[in-house]
Amino acid sequence: MSPELERIAFRAQAEPKVRFTALAHHLTVAFLRETWQGLNKRGAAGADGVSMSQYAEHLDENLERLVERLKAHNYQAPPVRRTYIPKPGNPEKMRPLGVPTVEDRLLQAAVARLLTPIYEATFRDCSYGFRPGRTAHQALGAVREAVMKGEAQWVAEADIEGFFNHLDHAWLMRMLELRIGDPWILRLIRKWLTAGILEEGHETTPTEGTPQGGPLSPLLANVYLHYVLDLWFALTILPKCRGRARLIRFADDFIALFALESDARAFAQMLPERLAKFGLSLAEEKTTLIPFGRAHWRREKSHPHHFDFLGFRHHLGTDRHGRMAVVRQPRPKSVTKFLAGIKEWLRAHLHDRPAEQQKVLAQKLRGFYQYFALWHTLHKLNVVCREVRRLWLWALRRRSQRGRLTWEAWERKPWFALPQPRLLHRTV
Repeated sequence: MSPELERIAFRAQAEPKVRFTALAHHLTVAFLRETWQGLNKRGAAGADGVSMSQYAEHLDENLERLVERLKAHNYQAPPVRRTYIPKPGNPEKMRPLGVPTVEDRLLQAAVARLLTPIYEATFRDCSYGFRPGRTAHQALGAVREAVMKGEAQWVAEADIEGFFNHLDHAWLMRMLELRIGDPWILRLIRKWLTAGILEEGHETTPTEGTPQGGPLSPLLANVYLHYVLDLWFALTILPKCRGRARLIRFADDFIALFALESDARAFAQMLPERLAKFGLSLAEEKTTLIPFGRAHWRREKSHPHHFDFLGFRHHLGTDRHGRMAVVRQPRPKSVTKFLAGIKEWLRAHLHDRPAEQQKVLAQKLRGFYQYFALWHTLHKLNVVCREVRRLWLWALRRRSQRGRLTWEAWERKPWFALPQPRLLHRTV
């Protein structure tokens, strides 16, 4: 962290209610160049067609011109290019992404760097998503800890319907103004929120939501849900609970854990009204109360319950000593999505050299293991590995008469090997 960001962080921590009225002057050529070093250089081009490599060819000149426009207060947010990717777990549904121009992406990332130390001193411990030093595995560990210690007996599983598409601009600006008093930073954010969306040659102006894909969007989402959900849970829900309660949130994905059923039902009843006040709603089919804890462990064999959170399906099970354990497995949708991606890649690279195919498949599997290799997951990960090998064998047999070879014959080939899973996260 640069000295100027350290000073911002120190003041934000020391004065929790202070408003920062002078931030825009930090957007210098040096600060922007430092921000550029942290950007993904393989990012896609925006609506202007300028790639990262093209912008980097004259980086110093581009940065100087950008700073001049900022000082003159005439920077205009260009439209974002709308693109779509398959929704996780449901390839038939597409998730919209907004791709900013390279210069706009750089400026958003710089503003995000300025605001992050302020809000790191503001956000609560229940928030784990898109924050420095916090990971999804820490959130998963917090869930397991609460259940194993007996603090949780009921889980309120909820899903916000299209959160990024329905974020209310007026409410967000009111929330930001509680800590940000610099009018030029606020003006930039307003411009980004209302920047045009370019899709198939047509430009539209959004009245709500923030496009996923911009460097600033995750921070804005965390700010919004900090005031909508985190603070409300701490200041309104917890004082009314007769038992222990805990909220765990990763971006817009969250669950609430309760010791008493009455507290869980009260929360579930109040939540829709709270979200509606800020223009949000729950996906009814993904919102439910689940008995999950030591009090329900003995009944799990006859009345099994589970919930999905951060790509895992959570069950109550038994460890090797016969004691209760929180068993996490990659949820079926996560596995289906991964294998569908493998099959699609093999079709597109059917005639690549087998050694090159092996290198890419091994890399993809290691990435899958890196996230999912928790306790109790190795059996499922072995199944995934075998399925990847089966898909690979299917692709190899399609390319030549060598398809007549048996599985055993393929096994004897030195390159027909993929990495095996092993436990990577022992403390989660």
